[in-house]
Amino acid sequence: MGKKRTIEDKIDCLLDMFPVVAIVGSRQCGKSTLVKQLRPEWKYYDLESPDDYQLISSDPLAFFTINSENVIIDEAQQYPEIFRVLRGVIDSQRKKKGRFILTGSSSPDIVKGISESLAGRIATVEMGPFKQSEYYEKDSPPIYNLLTDATIKAKDFLQLKPLLRIDQTMHVWFNGGFPEPLIESETNKVFQLQWMENYIINYVSRDIRMLFPRLNIHSFRKFLTLLAQFSGHQLNMSDMARALEISVSTIKDYLDIIHQTFLWRNLAPYTKNPLKKVQKAKKGFFRDQGLLHHFLKINSLDSLLIHPVAGFSFESYVTEEIIRGLESTMATQLEFNYYRTIDKSEVGLVVDGRFGSIPIEIKLNSTVSQSGLRPLKKFLAETKTNYAILINRGRKIELLTENIVQIPVNFI
Repeated sequence: MGKKRTIEDKIDCLLDMFPVVAIVGSRQCGKSTLVKQLRPEWKYYDLESPDDYQLISSDPLAFFTINSENVIIDEAQQYPEIFRVLRGVIDSQRKKKGRFILTGSSSPDIVKGISESLAGRIATVEMGPFKQSEYYEKDSPPIYNLLTDATIKAKDFLQLKPLLRIDQTMHVWFNGGFPEPLIESETNKVFQLQWMENYIINYVSRDIRMLFPRLNIHSFRKFLTLLAQFSGHQLNMSDMARALEISVSTIKDYLDIIHQTFLWRNLAPYTKNPLKKVQKAKKGFFRDQGLLHHFLKINSLDSLLIHPVAGFSFESYVTEEIIRGLESTMATQLEFNYYRTIDKSEVGLVVDGRFGSIPIEIKLNSTVSQSGLRPLKKFLAETKTNYAILINRGRKIELLTENIVQIPVNFI
């Protein structure tokens, strides 16, 4: 059995509401393990298996006549025609819920199939590698129920208890959350490096080559290595294009590809503050910091902590933990942005939803000065949001002002 994932309860709920649930995410993040443990009695087919592909693609209508419910289809993007066929199968028993689970690791084909053929019939859930709480087999952190409750005030977070020790958080931050290397390297330290190297090779030579056959693979591989220098920063595409001797439009295409295949997250600027001129460049980061540290050849936590990238990596790690935690709830209309004004006032993450806006500043340090709170104070004053959060390596939750609360990273 794999470790329980916080997103399991959400998938169960959605299967009660929709005929199909699609689970999308990066390769090797644990989708296949999850669906098998979620519905072990269902029939399972993997479209990367030649036999299963042949079985379904040779006569999909006949296949679904026999298998009209309780079916898991893994890596559905391998056979895009499946979405059109499923539409007819679902519409023949339109009111019946919870019939199929699809998974996919290459977003462009999945998104196109869902939007063109299965709109209104399917719920899509995004899944990432392990959250820190999942790896250590803890319950879903209660902080996310508070964040999605519009009635909560800063002082309400004081009730939370830590789920992990800070050294456990640091372990997942440094190594990343991909299940196989994280678990295997408990007993075989060399495995992590070998796994990462082969993961990147397979991602470029198999997934990217298959999805984008005209792409210059050599240039794209160089782009990935360069991108490690920019992770966590505002993106200067002109600088990146000059470094690789390619066009800015090609850089934009590459960023779109790596975002759509779930290795990178593009974070758009928050522009809902009418009082300030904001910088509108995109900011982006590797979703898994273990991959980033591998690209940068950082070999230990001690080396990471004194590396110039440490603060940016920590902010990216915390941002991704929060996004995954919130996306495991039933909250809808979630938006994630960063905020930076022309006069350099910056907030690392702004979460927006039906509950309002929550500014979250993220610092690697364990203490914070009053001057360090200035961007959060200005954001609160200008946008009239209820409270702000500072996440760091502090020892306890405490109110820093009446409406700014410090939450240590091992609580999330």
